[in-house]
Amino acid sequence: MTAISFVSLMLAAMPIAFVLLGTTIVFVLASGNLQILDAVPQILFGAVENFDLLAIPLFVLLGEIMNESGLTRRIIIAVRVWLTKLPHDLVIVNLIANLALAAIMGSATAQMAVMSRVVVPEMERDGYDRGFAAGLTASAGLLGPIIPPSMVFIIYGVIAQQSIADLFMAGIVPGLILFALILGIALLQARAHHDGTKAAPAPGVSKIKATLPGLATMAIPLVIVGGITWGIFTPTESAAVALVVALFFGSVVFRELPLNRLPAIVNRTVINTAVVLFLIMAAKVFGWVLTFNQVPQAVAAFLASLTSDPTIFLLLVVAMLVVVGMFLDGIAALIILTPILLPVATANYGIDPIQLGVVMSMTLVLGLLTPPVGTGLYIAAALSNIPILRLSRIVAPYVGVSVAVILLVVFAPAIVRPF
Repeated sequence: MTAISFVSLMLAAMPIAFVLLGTTIVFVLASGNLQILDAVPQILFGAVENFDLLAIPLFVLLGEIMNESGLTRRIIIAVRVWLTKLPHDLVIVNLIANLALAAIMGSATAQMAVMSRVVVPEMERDGYDRGFAAGLTASAGLLGPIIPPSMVFIIYGVIAQQSIADLFMAGIVPGLILFALILGIALLQARAHHDGTKAAPAPGVSKIKATLPGLATMAIPLVIVGGITWGIFTPTESAAVALVVALFFGSVVFRELPLNRLPAIVNRTVINTAVVLFLIMAAKVFGWVLTFNQVPQAVAAFLASLTSDPTIFLLLVVAMLVVVGMFLDGIAALIILTPILLPVATANYGIDPIQLGVVMSMTLVLGLLTPPVGTGLYIAAALSNIPILRLSRIVAPYVGVSVAVILLVVFAPAIVRPF
């Protein structure tokens, strides 16, 4: 009955949080144990009574302030002024800017939206095919959930009760490898998608004048990553400090962020954060239903009948998550599946929870670029006015190298424990 209600509500296109709560109510009614409902409020609010979750609204607010104050644009200008003489400099600028933005925002969808608005028109003016520019920009968004800070890692860390700082550090090496592979493919493809023209650089702008604002902006990811790496801040504290730095540069130094715009920014942050936290609350209740029905034990028994090898288990998890990510939002899938897979992975196969978290996060993020859901595809297509099918073909090689990095994490787990 529980499984039927879950599938039925999903097919009815209900928001995933309501699917989880609706399935819980159906289970309670079917079991006839209405006293269970007395514990639901405690489970709901207990799900978000975690200090680490405060990092989510702080990083969301940080991303909003970066966009509104023009700090993102300054990173792009500072990088390009030094690379302008290189062939296909805008391709390199696109990816370096995405790497820097990934170290600030922590959200792939936000990163894709920002960069699609900022970089795609620039690349088109520079002679690149719009579809190639949009596909590259969307694919570079895959770095967002891997390079710290990562909203996906924060949520996994809270659910799995793992150190979020360790998860952040675990994402650095796979993230840099993925960056290098995406850059290599982009440079190979760039010649075929460029008409040979090159936009003239803006006159009268010295390298120093263009670089200094960008360097000031780069202080923000350095505060985040450096503070966590050196043990100065917790992830949540680093978000708060970076937020103060961004406000200072946006309002005082560059004066592009009037204080009267802050209420609208905070309002958007509250709405976006509420969606994520409500999903976490609903998933906590649903996870309790799964535990009550002994679903983790059933999954463990099924997988044990298939293999006793930890590597093969992880490969099965990757295959399953690729399919799940095609139909379910990555964060929702992570919240639902972590309580099921984590006990099996650690107890039955001795897999490091940090390795499992990186594998799950990277695999589910692929769903941003894989139809039929493909949120990242739809964002890039809408903002760039490119047909979805064409964009899907363009991003396919980048999805392929992302799968290769996931397999590297599976077969070489040492890369997620480099420090």
